[in-house]
Amino acid sequence: MGFQAPSLKGRALRLLSQREHSRAELERKLAVHEDEPGTLAQALDELQARGFIDEGRVVQSVLHQRAARLGAARVRQELQAKGIGTQAVAEAVDGLQATEFERARQVWQRRFGGVLPRDAAERARQARFLMGRGFAGAVVARVLRHDPDDVA
Repeated sequence: MGFQAPSLKGRALRLLSQREHSRAELERKLAVHEDEPGTLAQALDELQARGFIDEGRVVQSVLHQRAARLGAARVRQELQAKGIGTQAVAEAVDGLQATEFERARQVWQRRFGGVLPRDAAERARQARFLMGRGFAGAVVARVLRHDPDDVA
């Protein structure tokens, strides 16, 4: 008896057991293993019909894992890279907008200990850090001039 390579469906299930994957991600990762054209699409259609592939779960997974540390722009970028539909990405990002300032402030607090920048160079460094995490410029500016007694 020789070694038999796992089927496309088996490979997809193994990937899905590790974390949620979008259909586009699975297509990208499994395309090299497709021997006959159409077999990958058929396998993914079956898995999607049975609920193993779910775009909504992928979105929720990304939000759960990344939203606390990243701004809406980076979350949007990650969802788009996973091949999530435009409407689902827009809805997810809209939901993040309301908490953007508070999330940015918490990330800044953890990284810089709540110490406001003393000079332009330090302000630029802190701003680059937050913007690199995908927080909007206006939100970053608010965080870096934040007065703890100011609620707005």
